Amino acid sequence: MIWAYPDVKLTLLLAGIFGLLYIIYLYRYWSINRRLEVEKRRLFTKMVLRITYFLLFLVAFAGPSIGTSTKEIKEEGKDIFIAVDLSQSMNATDIGPSRLQRVKFELKEFTKSFPSDRIGLIIFSSEAFLQCPLTFDQSVLQLYIDGLNTGLVPNSGTDLNAPLRIALDRFEQDESQEIKSKSVILISDGENFGDELEGIGSELSDLGVKVFSLGIGTETGSTIPRGNGVVIDPQTGQPAKSILERTPLQQIAAETDGQYFEISDEVQEVGDLINRLERLEGGVTGSRVVEASANKYFYFLLVALALSLLDMILPIKTIKL
Repeated sequence: MIWAYPDVKLTLLLAGIFGLLYIIYLYRYWSINRRLEVEKRRLFTKMVLRITYFLLFLVAFAGPSIGTSTKEIKEEGKDIFIAVDLSQSMNATDIGPSRLQRVKFELKEFTKSFPSDRIGLIIFSSEAFLQCPLTFDQSVLQLYIDGLNTGLVPNSGTDLNAPLRIALDRFEQDESQEIKSKSVILISDGENFGDELEGIGSELSDLGVKVFSLGIGTETGSTIPRGNGVVIDPQTGQPAKSILERTPLQQIAAETDGQYFEISDEVQEVGDLINRLERLEGGVTGSRVVEASANKYFYFLLVALALSLLDMILPIKTIKL
């Protein structure tokens, strides 16, 4: 017999509490009826009955499993690239403490929701770089997320095509024959100074890659800190102001049958993004055969309930008047 819930300490504690309470009950019973004639045989019968169904309750609580059988478990997983915008505008403080710091916090929680999936990290601004290839190693991924800052990439504008191109190339180079769910999480404030997105969108769609855009920022925007001052717009000589541009992010998500989400002063949709990704059907990455046992607690519980009902419905008289 296999015990599904072998909590020995708790089982012994419950048995001890029952024993103590029953001893107190017998003592009170004897004290009240010490001058009456007590039929010991009937009292012994009642005690055995109650101890029996209590022990059966304990056995059911421990979860007895009898017999074994084999069961095939299929392991499913997804491939997810996270592309993070590291342009100077991500230092804007309209989302506190800054857009980038908020993204880093959310990503740490995001990755914990997908422990069995491969996740990669791409960083970009005017150029894009593969920071971490697809991996199951959550600790390595967390280290890369901790190190994100706007100094990692050249900053002469933002090109949303570049990270999508890297993700597409990596998915195309995947030589495994397994059918997998492929996704890109594109995180940016939406500013795009690169080419139009229609071309890369259709290529991603043809490969079955869905892009889920996560816009971060507000419509009112804010200035962009730099050192002890702010970034200055060279054309006007005034402090540059960055606002959330939803349109390109919504466009690429729609073209690839993905979805647009947002972190702003009005909505916080990271949870919705996680739920949407969890609903995607992952590809089978492997299978293994395990021995499974059937929990038979119900039979012990049924007998214990029957005996306890019998004890209540048909009380055994132990005193003769």
